[in-house]
Amino acid sequence: MPEGPSIVILREAAAKFRGKTVRLATGNSSLDLTRMEGRRVVALRSWGKHFLIEFRGFSLRVHMLMFGSYRIDERKPSPPRVSLQFDNGELNIYASSVKYIEGALEDTYDWRGDVMDPSWDPRLARRKLKEHPDSLICDALLDQDIFAGVGNIIKNEVLFRTRVHPESTVGALPSRKLGEVIKQARQYSFDFLDWKRQFVLRQHWLVHTKRTCPHCGGPLSKTYPGTTRRRTFFCPVCQLRYGTAPVVRKAVRKAAGKAVRKVAKGTPGKAPTRSARATRMA
Repeated sequence: MPEGPSIVILREAAAKFRGKTVRLATGNSSLDLTRMEGRRVVALRSWGKHFLIEFRGFSLRVHMLMFGSYRIDERKPSPPRVSLQFDNGELNIYASSVKYIEGALEDTYDWRGDVMDPSWDPRLARRKLKEHPDSLICDALLDQDIFAGVGNIIKNEVLFRTRVHPESTVGALPSRKLGEVIKQARQYSFDFLDWKRQFVLRQHWLVHTKRTCPHCGGPLSKTYPGTTRRRTFFCPVCQLRYGTAPVVRKAVRKAAGKAVRKVAKGTPGKAPTRSARATRMA
């Protein structure tokens, strides 16, 4: 799935179409694409993983999902979801979800939530995180309402940079450590952008798709934790686990409760233990 930095690159590559008129709009989308014909592109914007083509009164939102792609001034053999023809070239979008957004984009998007936008607000991200103390940090980083643009690669690398175990709970993270995660979510996104522009992104992956920890030399773990169940690479030695997942906590409490009841009841035919007598007295 293209992450936020990749959408920024698309936005920059398509910048030449700003102010240009759509001469022909085709594709295999179920939308009425002819609505864009004869319309001038007011702006090309992005929010997280959304690429936005803004016209007067409405916009086309493109979400590339898992396998979306695009071509500018060239085409793939497969049919495009949307193909826009301009006097100065063409923009082709493939295997993506597209929809119209009516009205001003500011009515739909809060730019403070986009990790790559100048309006990004880390304090807002912290407030939203605190509303979900039992969420795993690996899920929280992929929450587009909090970290718009962060994807699985960024998630894995940020957690390794900050030495945080992916199954740590948000509420258990020390305030300073939570601040590091928030800061690196933005910092790594811009590093990702720079490396991708230079075509060296994969060379800078430390744990994503790797097998050996670059810090301690031990084996990396690959799991699919949390509600998102996304592929996660981490070092079980270097990345500290804060707190316990809600399901695990519930199981621990249940097991502890059974143990207490068993001790309190005592074993038939035997004198109760000191702890059992203490429990009964309590």
